[in-house]
Amino acid sequence: MKNYGSFIHVLTLAFAGIILIACETTQQSAATAPPPNSGRLMVNRVANFGSGLVLVLSIDGKDAATLTEGRNYSGYLSAGQHVIVARVDPFQAGTTPTRKTLTIKAGQTYSYTASWSGQNVVFAKNQGQTVPVY
Repeated sequence: MKNYGSFIHVLTLAFAGIILIACETTQQSAATAPPPNSGRLMVNRVANFGSGLVLVLSIDGKDAATLTEGRNYSGYLSAGQHVIVARVDPFQAGTTPTRKTLTIKAGQTYSYTASWSGQNVVFAKNQGQTVPVY
């Protein structure tokens, strides 16, 4: 019975070590430098967007984020032109996806808030949109 208890103790310590290593790796990843020749895109989902609605953000034709209540997007895009599309899920009759074409400059931050204007989702540029990232 004593060997069984020692085995459980060693196993518990091993799992704790794995968890600590995973946490440290995640923190180091978040602190790494942005990709070269890139700019940062931030999209906030306005607080009163709708509790039963999801904002789906696509970049250059690929879904990049599914923003539920209280969630935002932050990511890096290569310098150059990109098409950002926001759509609502579940689909709301009378709404169409909103498109925004951005020309990203390296080292800049582009910040928008997705909100409603009538029955359309719109991107509103946040103050201080283009500030150096690094």
